[in-house]
Amino acid sequence: MKTAFVLNDVSFSYPSTGAPVVHIPKLSIARGSRLFIKGTSGSGKTTLLGLLSGVLTPESGTISLLDIENFSGLSGARRDAIRARHIGFIFQMFNLLPYLTVVENVLLGLQFSSDRTARAANKGAPEQEAMRLLARLGMDEPELASRKVIELSIGQQQRVSAARALIGSPEIVIADEPTSALDTENRDRFLELLTNECKDAGSTLIFVSHDSGLSVHFDRVLTMEELSGRDETTSASASSEGGV
Repeated sequence: MKTAFVLNDVSFSYPSTGAPVVHIPKLSIARGSRLFIKGTSGSGKTTLLGLLSGVLTPESGTISLLDIENFSGLSGARRDAIRARHIGFIFQMFNLLPYLTVVENVLLGLQFSSDRTARAANKGAPEQEAMRLLARLGMDEPELASRKVIELSIGQQQRVSAARALIGSPEIVIADEPTSALDTENRDRFLELLTNECKDAGSTLIFVSHDSGLSVHFDRVLTMEELSGRDETTSASASSEGGV
């Protein structure tokens, strides 16, 4: 089985706490899978995503990304370059640039990766691919493309953030509670669109949330407790099905 990530005995703590915020004995995530990670506030979900994306490095243990052994042991500059090439990130607060237009914000996903730029260009001009993704995510009104994102609703900004993460077909898409500001109808519609786009592109989707109701959109569900080994029965079951 080809993997997107392999974690071995990974621990991380912040200096202010001392105690490990994240400790994962073993985790393997298959390429092309759609993984939902559930956890309460403060359980370490966002910290885990920081470790997976290389923004944070573990105090102990190793993280491998795709075919890159010990990704977590590389220099900061090298991890940044690999992240831009292989990972699209959907942030909880979207992290859009308010003075840029919708399309300009989407195209930022290509700025630091020639590989993603080339993959987008294979589908037409990068601007055309940005428009295709926006339309796929329910933003097909032509006048929206030239608007500043500050003029958009929260739901529209969320879809712009998703299009930015998806452009250039990154092998991995990571989403950190991006639906927390949406009502149920818009939340479920967004999740359906996101998971379908990742499936069509063959991208691995890793999505974290405290809302277990979203798990129906995913083919694998784990809790932070299971990942830490505190729920041995469930973890063993997930492992036998190709999960942990």
